[in-house]
Amino acid sequence: MKVYLERKGYRYSMTTVHKYMNTELGLRSIVRPKKPGYEHGKAHKVFDNKINQDFTAPQINQKWCTDFTYLFLSNHEVRYNCTIIDLHDRSVIASITDNKITSDLAIRTLQKALESQPTIKGELILHSDQGSQFTSKAFVEFCESVHVTQSMSKAGYPYDNAPMERYYNTLKNECINLYEFKTEDDLYRAVEEFAYVEYNHVRPHSFNGYRTPYQVRIA
Repeated sequence: MKVYLERKGYRYSMTTVHKYMNTELGLRSIVRPKKPGYEHGKAHKVFDNKINQDFTAPQINQKWCTDFTYLFLSNHEVRYNCTIIDLHDRSVIASITDNKITSDLAIRTLQKALESQPTIKGELILHSDQGSQFTSKAFVEFCESVHVTQSMSKAGYPYDNAPMERYYNTLKNECINLYEFKTEDDLYRAVEEFAYVEYNHVRPHSFNGYRTPYQVRIA
């Protein structure tokens, strides 16, 4: 919020902005719905961690990371999102939401990402956790077929994929948890608009020196 105000020519300290948001506007945090349980499948293949918490990349399309998260409709039905971001500038490269958390959803998201970046050169590393969708035979074979090198976090270490954790926190705090979505179409549209418009083109990112991912990507 401080950065947004500075864009308009208003300069206030973080403390002042926080004070007015809480006391004057009455803004409060939102309690998130309880996380649903997942079914864990048997891993076909687990890969070494090639990122090792080095969440930087000198060029675009060298290191991507991906993950799943859960999203709720107003009737408490669960939908699942798979997103891929580029560690060079934190751009959302692809995002797909569906009613099942499957290896097929992971494959479709990666395929969408690759199709959006036709000029990829050199090695491309895709980092994920050890979820069964990413360790499945179908996903591993797809990655091999498109020459994508897989990298995986150590089991039980979410900080090994911290940029994805941060993106999903932002998505929920600044979009999903602020509204009720009665239909799949409403939810899916909101997720895509946040990812490809708000997050990539409007929202300043501290990693980028408070420039947007798009500003850094085209620099």
